[in-house]
Parts: sequence; structure tokens; C-alpha cells
Amino acid sequence: MACYTANWDPLGEEAFYRKFELYSMAWNLKEDLQDCLVAAAPYGGPIALLKNNFRKEKSLGSRPLLEIYSASGVPLASVLWKSGQVVQLGWTASEDLLCIQEDGTVLIYNLFCEFKRHFSMGNEVLQNHVREAKVFHTEYGTGVAILTGAHRFSLTTNIDDLKLRRMPEVPGLQKLPSCWAVLSQDRVTIILLAVGQDLYLLDNTSCSVVTPPGISAHAGAYVQMAVSFNYRYLALFTDTGSIWMGTSSLKEKLGEFSCDFRAPPRQMVWCTRPRSKQRAVVVAWDRRLLVAGNSKECIQFVLDEDSYLVPELDGVRIFSCTTHEFLHEIPEASEEIFKIASMAPGALLLEAQREYEKQSQKADEYLREIKDQNLLAEAVRQCIEAAGYEHEPETQKSLLRAASFGKCFLDKFPPESFVWTCRDLRVLNAIRDYQIGIPLTFAQYKQLTIEVLLDRLVLRRLYPLAIKICEYLRLSEFQGVSRILAHWACYKVQQKDKSDEEVAHAINQKLGDTPGISYSEIAARAYDCGRTELAIKLLEYEPRSGEQVPLLLKMKKSQLALNKAIESGDTDLVYTVVLHLKNELNRGTFFMTLQKQPVALSLYRQFCKHQELETLKDLYNQDDDHQELGNFHVHSSYSSEKRIEGRVGALQNAVDEYYKAKNEFAAKATEDQIKLLRMQRRLQDELDKPYVDYSLHDTVYSLILDGNHKRAEQLYRDFRIPDKRFWWLKISALAEREDWEEMEKFSKSKKSPIGYLPFVEICMKHHNRHEAKKYAARVTPEQRVKAHILVRELDQAADAAIEHKNENEMNLVLSKCTAATDSLVVEKINRAKAQTLKK
Repeated sequence: MACYTANWDPLGEEAFYRKFELYSMAWNLKEDLQDCLVAAAPYGGPIALLKNNFRKEKSLGSRPLLEIYSASGVPLASVLWKSGQVVQLGWTASEDLLCIQEDGTVLIYNLFCEFKRHFSMGNEVLQNHVREAKVFHTEYGTGVAILTGAHRFSLTTNIDDLKLRRMPEVPGLQKLPSCWAVLSQDRVTIILLAVGQDLYLLDNTSCSVVTPPGISAHAGAYVQMAVSFNYRYLALFTDTGSIWMGTSSLKEKLGEFSCDFRAPPRQMVWCTRPRSKQRAVVVAWDRRLLVAGNSKECIQFVLDEDSYLVPELDGVRIFSCTTHEFLHEIPEASEEIFKIASMAPGALLLEAQREYEKQSQKADEYLREIKDQNLLAEAVRQCIEAAGYEHEPETQKSLLRAASFGKCFLDKFPPESFVWTCRDLRVLNAIRDYQIGIPLTFAQYKQLTIEVLLDRLVLRRLYPLAIKICEYLRLSEFQGVSRILAHWACYKVQQKDKSDEEVAHAINQKLGDTPGISYSEIAARAYDCGRTELAIKLLEYEPRSGEQVPLLLKMKKSQLALNKAIESGDTDLVYTVVLHLKNELNRGTFFMTLQKQPVALSLYRQFCKHQELETLKDLYNQDDDHQELGNFHVHSSYSSEKRIEGRVGALQNAVDEYYKAKNEFAAKATEDQIKLLRMQRRLQDELDKPYVDYSLHDTVYSLILDGNHKRAEQLYRDFRIPDKRFWWLKISALAEREDWEEMEKFSKSKKSPIGYLPFVEICMKHHNRHEAKKYAARVTPEQRVKAHILVRELDQAADAAIEHKNENEMNLVLSKCTAATDSLVVEKINRAKAQTLKK
């Protein structure tokens, strides 16, 4: 235990801090850190270095090298800097590198120094130049704040949704602030700046002077300030060596410390642990590190070389040219177990397990002491929790063995915490490996989440490790392996050293039919990289035509897109491609292309029927399809032409086309229609009544209804209307106009081709029984029963049925006998039916 706590340093009475080595740095730096612009991403992120020529003679002429390393100093990438003068480097939340230039341009690079995009901080920044800049993170995303040579601040809270904001001016400000920081309060981003002994707060609309509560009257001028990782706390360093600590709202003081150093520190950052009551800041000078907190004492470390501080969620990373260390407050569980002479249940359980391994009976004594206090479950919990905070695998194993040992003596202890801690530590130990170089702590890992960690491994192109972690944690394929393989494939298509065939085959071999994989997305990446043929090969593996077609169109592979759309059977998809082809190709080529695809041609014709009739006509002309051209002209005569002359002209064109198509029936029918149209026009002019667009049937009927019998008979003869149809038309029209005299005259004009029963029916339909009786007497014997029934002469109907000796007719008459007065008729029929049965 004593050996374990040798590097613990107390800060006051309640907290211990320790600084331990994460890595011996692998880099071989040619420059000192103080001569470089340095940016290290939080959560064990990468480190970017750029030789800073900002203060040096520009006549040196050499271009600096932008270098990116893992946290262990393993080189990831480098590029010769050929752009403008860089003022500040910073990392986004997604681990992209921001390079802020003097002219206000911000260039964005990925982890491998590959340029992604750039944006400008505005004309004012361009004119006045950037003097200082800071990259910050809020719930809105990654932001950039700029201090210009005109002593004005501009900022954006989210570089992915760029909205530049110019902060209010500080009245009378004639020189650059001695220090400044970005604060985030109540979802509002504000600037705090110091000019000598004065503090100014800039929000969206105003500038106000603020005074930290409880600060000493002789504190002096502010030379450095620091905001905590979660933006809740603020620390101020003055030129008298005073360090004021309080809330970032400047409403509460947490503590104040006076140190012996007066020189402005190179860096000052907060070092806090979640849920801890201790608040501490780390202040760094060239060769000295100081940790100050709530107490009057402090912790001091002598630095062998220039170092750089990286604030983290639960501590501070400190790296130099040779080492990378982590400084943090000892967590409560670890402190309870490992502090000297501790009698905490976790400490006793750890000792019990160690004695048990030595086969010593002291193990039983320690265990009994814990059980007597009924604290065995708490002891197991402490050991599990402490294991998570440890960086060394041996210490982790020792604590987990102790927890496992204690669990054996508990009846019911939920295993989830133990199992998940073991899993999480295995993942953490894998990514902390020297070659991987992501020194995440347990608290950072939980805050970051496994999904984000996997994204970061993918960004580093550590695909095998990411897949192993997914499989080990049994994540769903869609959430884990599929997504990683898709990223791997997108990276694979960028490799130029292999042929398209090899790359496509390798990707298909690896991915197969893995759920959640979109070959079209991978193909799109290949196309963006200039590998069109590879993209086409990859699309062959895409099972969804709806995903294939849009990319093929984008690649100008329209013919292939059309084939795929037709194969899919999706008419909407075919329409999409056809309309794209129509806009892309000239008219002749477009029609020739459709000729080779009957399905597409048929669908396009359907489209043209509703949307583009003239195009449809061109299609029929090209195909010499005279039948469809005739149909087109007929349709056009009624849908497009308003004047009779135009309609007749269109129908005449249809006649010509039908004759060419050798369809004499259609041609004759159309000629008759022309003849009818002309006659209707003449009737309309002569009778001053609309006839155009009537059918032949309606025209004749209307003429008879108006008493124009000669004209109706003229149409009857000219158009060879069948006799039966004409007689039906005429008696129906005469009955409707109640011209019974003309009807009787017509009935006697010659023998009726439809008989006389229709006359009876028509008269009864118009409620004229008297006229109906006239025709009932003239019907044929076969229809006499029905005629007498229609005119309600049941007695005569019964006589006719009996005369015919037709039982069905007798039954029909009986069914109509419903009134009491019909009893004689019923009796007559029944008597006749009885006689028939006797015979």
C-alpha cells in the first residue's frame, strides 16, 4: 500500500493528487514545444504541432511542417504548410483540426492532414487581422472566437452552421486585453476579458464591468484566466501572484491562493473530478507546475522540460518532448482502499484476497471483520469502482480479484457492475496501448460513450480493433460491425495502388450481404475519388435499384441506369430515368434510345398521353405507326380543337392514317363522323339549337322530339340507321312529346320491325292506358298475355293463356291477381288448370 501511495500528494486535508506517466513519447521533435503552435484534443485525443513563425523573421523562407501525432507521440500524418500565417490551432468535437490564419480564414483538416474545407470569419477580421483566437466547445458544437487588431471580438458558436457575431465594443479600449476567455452561460456564449485591473463582460448586446466577489483589494492586474472543462468555474491569476477561484457567473467565490510567482504563467487550467468537493487549478511556468486548491497549501512539481497542459473532464494531461503524464485527484474509492492504515471495507477485502492467495488464515480474519460490520457488499462495490479508475492492468486485476473473492460470500450481489467493469477495462486497455495512443480514463469513456469511441477508431482507420470491440461487446451489426465495414470500404476505394476489379472484389468479399451495408454509398465515395468504373462495379452488388439508379445518372451512365430501372420493375424509377434522358439527350438520340427499350417506350407514351401530346405524335411518326396516329388525330379533334373546321381537319387526318394502316372500318366510321359533324353544324345554324357533339342517336331523337320528322328520316336514310333502332327512337321521342296521333299514324305506315308490344310498353311508361289498349290488340298471339297484363286487362290475359294452354302464362296471370275483384279470374284459371290435369 505504501509503495502504491508514494506518488500521492495531499492538497489540504481532504484530497490527494497524483501524477503518473501515460507514455514515453515516440516522437523525435526537432523543435521545442515553446517554438510551436500546439493543440491537443480532449478525451485522449491527438496532438497537432506547427512551427510558429509568427514572431520570427519572415526572411527565414522555410515552410513549417504541420504534424499530427497520437497521444503517445506516434506520427499519424504531416504536411508542408503552404497557406497563410497561422495564429492558432484547435480541435473540433469530431477531431478535425482547425487552423486559424491571420486573415481570418479557418482551414479544416482531418487526422491525416487531408484538407476538408475552409471558411472565413468575415471582412472585418480580414481587414484588421487576427491577433488572438480560441477554439471552444458548447452544446451547439465547436466554436471559434477571434480578437482582431482593432481590439474587437467576433465569434461563431458552431462552425458547421456558420453564423458570425460581432461582440460589443469595450469603451476606450486602446490596447489588447492582457487575457480573455470564452464563457458559456444559460446557452449564451459571452467573452470575459481583462485590461489591467478591470474585467469586462461582453454578451450579445452590451459591455459591462464586473468584479469577482471577495477578491483582495490589492490583488493587482489580471494576467491569466482559465475556464473549467464544463464552463462552471473560473480562475484568475494576477501580477501579485494571487489566484482567485469562483463560479464562471462571477457570483460566488470558491477560494483564493497566493503564490510566490509573479510572472504571468504560460498556462493555467482547471483540474477537477466530477462530484468532488475539491476545486483546483494547475498553473505552469517554464520549469514549474503548481496545483492550488481550497486550502492554504499547494502542490509543486519541478519540470525537466517545457510542457503543455491539456484540461480533461477529470484531470489534466501534461506532455513534453519526452513524456506524457496525467495529473488528477485520487477518486474516493481508490483513496478509501489504498491510503495508509485504511480500515475501509474495500481495503480490508483487498488484504483478505491477498492473504488468501498466500494461503494465510488472516484472510478469514479480514473477511470476518468486514462481515461483522455487514459491509461486504460495500467492499465489493468499492473494489469494482476503484478498478475502473486504475490505469495499470495489474492493479485493475488485483482489485477485480478482490471483488470476485468477496462476491463468493454474498448470497445476492447483482453481477452487472462487475461484468461491465471487466468489459470496459478490457476495451480501455486496448485503446490505451502505445500503438493506439488513446489514454481515456474510465470517467472520460463513460462521458464519451462507446459509439463515439468507435467513431474515433474509425477516423484513425483502426478498423480491425473497432470490429473486435464491437464483437466483444456484442453490439448489433447495424450499430457496430456494419457501420465500421462501410467506413473501411469507403477508405478502401481511395487506395490508388490496386485495380478497380481487385478493390471491388475485396470489398464484396469482406462485406458480402452484411445487414446495414449500402454499396451505393461506397460507390458514391469511389465516384467522388474519380474512380467511375470502380463505382459501377460496386453498384453491381447493390440489391436496391432505387439506390443504384440515382448514382448512375450522376455518373452520366444513363443507358445503364435505364436498364437497372427496367429490371427493378419500378415504374416511378423508369419515369425518373426517362425524363432525365429527355433533358440530357437531343430529341433524335432520345427517341432512338427509347426504341431499344420497349418497356421504357411504352411508359413514356403513357406519360405523353397525359402530359405531352405533341411528343406522342412525334413518337408515332418516327415509328410509322399509322393506326396510333389515326387514334391520336381523333383524340386531338375532340380534346384540342374548338372550331368545327379544325375538328373536321383533324378527323380527315385520322381518315388518311387509318387508310394507310389498312383499317377500313375505322376510316369509314371516321368519315361518317365528319359527315355527321357537318350535318349537325347545318342543323344548328338552321334550327338555332345546339346539335354539335351529339351522337347520331341523340341527334335523331332530338329532331323527332322537336317535330322535325323529315330531317330525322333524312339522317335515318343517310346513315343507314337499322330499322329496329329507328323505330325505337321514334316511338320513344313521340311518347315523350305525347304526340299520340303521330305515333298511331307511324304505327300504320308499314309493318313494325319491332312488333307492337314496345308501343304498349312505351304508352304505359307514360301512363296512357287508353293508347296502350290500341296496340295491345295488334300484338302477336305469343305476346298477347304480356300485353293484356301491361294494360291491366287480367280477364282477357287469362282467356289468352287458357287458349294457349300455357301453364307458365296462367301462373303469370295468377301472380298479378292481387285485388279482391280478381277472384273470378283466379277461379277461371284454376278450373282450366284442373281440366288440363285430368286430360
